[in-house]
Amino acid sequence: MEEIEERKGWFGRNWKWAVPTGGCLLIIILMVVFFGSIFFGITSMMTDSQAYQDSMEAATNNEALIELLGEPIETNGMNSGSLNISNGVKSAELTIPIKGPSGEATIYVVGEGINDSWTYQTMEVHIKDSREIIDLLETAPLLDQ
Repeated sequence: MEEIEERKGWFGRNWKWAVPTGGCLLIIILMVVFFGSIFFGITSMMTDSQAYQDSMEAATNNEALIELLGEPIETNGMNSGSLNISNGVKSAELTIPIKGPSGEATIYVVGEGINDSWTYQTMEVHIKDSREIIDLLETAPLLDQ
């Protein structure tokens, strides 16, 4: 009489290495998603801040800066700095890289705010090639100083 040997499927033959590999891969994917969401949350918090919005508006409306960098002026890379909120008082220290068709620069912003009212101690643009500094607070009458 012939004995019928039941053949195992792929998972039945390979489960000893497939389960640990799949588990490790799942953990790696979850870690990438977790850290990616934290990174996205922090960068969007900075770009949504009033200090960021005010400094970009002042930069895009500054004639001297437009003459040096050209139009349009847009962000160039990743922002850095800090935003703090304590008992309704906000503070910001931001570094915003910007670029135009004719060059690159960095905006440095230091300010404090309550609700949507901000006071800026520093809002300067440092031009990369010429090492020129443009004070955006001097040319932005709408911003509190």
